[in-house]
Amino acid sequence: MRFLLIEDNPNLAQTVLSQLSAEGHGVDHAFNLAEAEACLAAARYDLILLDITLPDGDGRGFLKRRRAQIDTPIIVMTARSEVSDRVGTLDLGADDYITKPFDFEELKARCRAVLRRQGRSPSPVQQFADVSFNPLEATLTIAGDTRALRNRELRLLEVLLAAPGMIFSKDQLCDRLFSFDEAVSDNAIEVYVARLRRKLDGSRARIETVRGIGYKLVA
Repeated sequence: MRFLLIEDNPNLAQTVLSQLSAEGHGVDHAFNLAEAEACLAAARYDLILLDITLPDGDGRGFLKRRRAQIDTPIIVMTARSEVSDRVGTLDLGADDYITKPFDFEELKARCRAVLRRQGRSPSPVQQFADVSFNPLEATLTIAGDTRALRNRELRLLEVLLAAPGMIFSKDQLCDRLFSFDEAVSDNAIEVYVARLRRKLDGSRARIETVRGIGYKLVA
């Protein structure tokens, strides 16, 4: 999935980026609200992580404005711990709230919980044809044979499973799997599609190439 992190503390931002990227998510980082607006104009995100106190303004204004425009889940990250601040932020449209300093396992758990509530995160086990997919364990099982998935393979399967039969272009898949600052080769998607095809070998599910357009998952 693709996240937008809006945070002006470089050390915290780098750690959050590392933690989420290690799970295979594409994460773009905006240092301020202006950069955040530019990112949102250029890409679609599954989740926004928003700091409140930013160099060019208050994140609550951004939250209120964006909530009226998009339904993307937003988790607020702030050092303000008063109940009135939490209530006010939630009333403005935040989907969740985490107080700094926080444990990164808690942040990742809150991300998963918000995405589940929004219907953007897959259920613990998904079935497609004769394949059982467990995203929490990063595995797929075919006729009792369990196969481990690497991060990008897992994210690619999540995207394809969200809409079986739908054709995804390479650009669309890159947008979901990689962030702006990642160096992506021209054949990156082909590489991950080939790897996932090998993991699906022996099942009734297959990734079909639609020449000149993209890929789709079929059974």
